[in-house]
Amino acid sequence: MISRLIWLCTIPLWALPPALGAEIDQKQQLQQKFQEAVELYDSNHLNEAAARLEGLVRQLPESFDVHELLGMVYSSQGREQDANGHLQKAAHLNPNSAAARTNLATNLVKLHQLAPAEAEFKKAQALEPSSYDTNHNLGEFYLAAGKLPQAIAPLEKAYEIKPDAYDNGYNLALAYQEIGQNASAKRVAQDLLARRDTAELHNLLGDIEEKSQHFLAAEHEYETAAHMDPSESNLFDWASELLLHRTLDPAVDLFQRAVERYPNSPRLIIGLGMALYSRGNYDRAVKALLRGADLSPSDSNCYYFLSKAYDSSPGQADDVIQHFRRFMELQPQNAKAPYYYAMSVWKGRRAQDASIDFQQIESLLKKSVELDPKFPEAHLQLGNLYSDQKKYETAVPEYERAIALNGDLADAHYRLGQAYVHLGRKDEAQQQLMIYQKLRAQHLADLERQRADVRQFVISEKKSDAEGKQ
Repeated sequence: MISRLIWLCTIPLWALPPALGAEIDQKQQLQQKFQEAVELYDSNHLNEAAARLEGLVRQLPESFDVHELLGMVYSSQGREQDANGHLQKAAHLNPNSAAARTNLATNLVKLHQLAPAEAEFKKAQALEPSSYDTNHNLGEFYLAAGKLPQAIAPLEKAYEIKPDAYDNGYNLALAYQEIGQNASAKRVAQDLLARRDTAELHNLLGDIEEKSQHFLAAEHEYETAAHMDPSESNLFDWASELLLHRTLDPAVDLFQRAVERYPNSPRLIIGLGMALYSRGNYDRAVKALLRGADLSPSDSNCYYFLSKAYDSSPGQADDVIQHFRRFMELQPQNAKAPYYYAMSVWKGRRAQDASIDFQQIESLLKKSVELDPKFPEAHLQLGNLYSDQKKYETAVPEYERAIALNGDLADAHYRLGQAYVHLGRKDEAQQQLMIYQKLRAQHLADLERQRADVRQFVISEKKSDAEGKQ
C-alpha cells in the first residue's frame, strides 16, 4: 500500500456537450450536485457521495471529474473492483493527469494487481518528473513491493526535491540500509535527525551501525531510542543488542524490566529466557521460555531455545514434556515438533529413572526424519538411541547420515567413532575421533553457535515487526 497518499480532485470549469451548455439552469444544477458530492466525500459521507455521483455519471458519461471522484469514493468504501472501471475511464479521458494515474495505481495496489499498478505509477512520474509526489509514490510502491534497488532512484529524486520530507527521507535511509549501502543510509538518517530528533531515527541508526559492525555505536543508538520511546519494539532492540554481544548481566536486567512493562510480549519473554540461559541460569531460563510458549504456542523459536535450556535443567520435566506435546499437536507437519517431544521425554525420564520407553522415542524420531529427511540432529539422536540399546550396526548409518548432512556436528563424529570401536572397526573409529578432536579444538560448537542462534532469532523478530508495520 502507498502510505500517506493524498487523493486529489481538481474541479475545472465543466466541458459540457453543446446541447447542455445552452441550458444554463440544468448546467448549474449539475454543478451544484457535483459540488455537493465533493463536500460529502471530503466530510467522509461516502454513501451519500456515491448516490449523488451515480446519478451524475449516467447524465455525464464522458466527464473526467465525475468518473474520477466516483472511483475515489468507491475505493474509499473498499469497493476497489467497482472503483477500477471509473478510475480507468478517468485516466482514458485525461491521459495527461498525473493525479488520475496515481489514483488508478493506488487502487490497483489494493486489488493486488502490482504489474499494472507499477506501470501507472511510472506514467505519473513520467508526466511530472520534477514532482515530489510522483517520485515519492513510485519509490513507496517499490519499497512496499520489496523491490528495494528500484526504490532508490525515485526516493532519491524526491529527497532532492524535498529534503525535509520526513517519511520519504526515512524510507530512503531504510532502503539504503536494506541493500547494504550503510554510509548513504547513515548520511540521510543523520540529516533527518538534524531536522527532527525522533526515537524511530535513532533506532534506524542503531540498525545501520549494527550492520556496519560498529557495535558500541549501535547500542548507544538503541538505548537513546528506548529512552525517548520505551516501546516494546525499542526495548527489544536495545536488550537484544546487549545479548548479541554478550553483555549478559545488563541484558538480563533490561529484558526483566521490559517484561515487567510488557508482560504479554512473547519475544521479550523469550529474549529473557535466552539471556538467562546464556548467563547459565538454566532453571529460570526454562521457566521464562515455558511462559513464552504459553503466550505464543506455535512459535518454533521458543521451543528451540526451550530445548537448549532443558538440556541443562531437566528438573521441570513434566511441564516441558507437556509443552512439547502441545507443540507437536499444533504443528503436526513440523519435523522439529516430534523431535523436541522425543528429546524431552527421553531426557526427562532418564533424569528420573531407568525405565525409558525406547519404542515411543524411536517412533517420534522416525516421524521427524519422515517429515524432514535432511534434519541432521534427528539422525544423530536416532543413532544415540540405538547406541544406548547397544544396536551399533543400526546406529552407524544414522550417524553417517547426520555427518553427511552436517559435517560440523562434533558429537556425531564422536558417537560414530564409539560405535566403530564396539564393532571392532578401529581404524575408522580413530579417524572419526580425530575429526571430533579437531572440531572441538576449533571451538565450533557452543559460543559461536549460540550467538548465531540469538542473531537469527533477533533478525526474524525484527523482520516480523517490520512486516507488521506495513
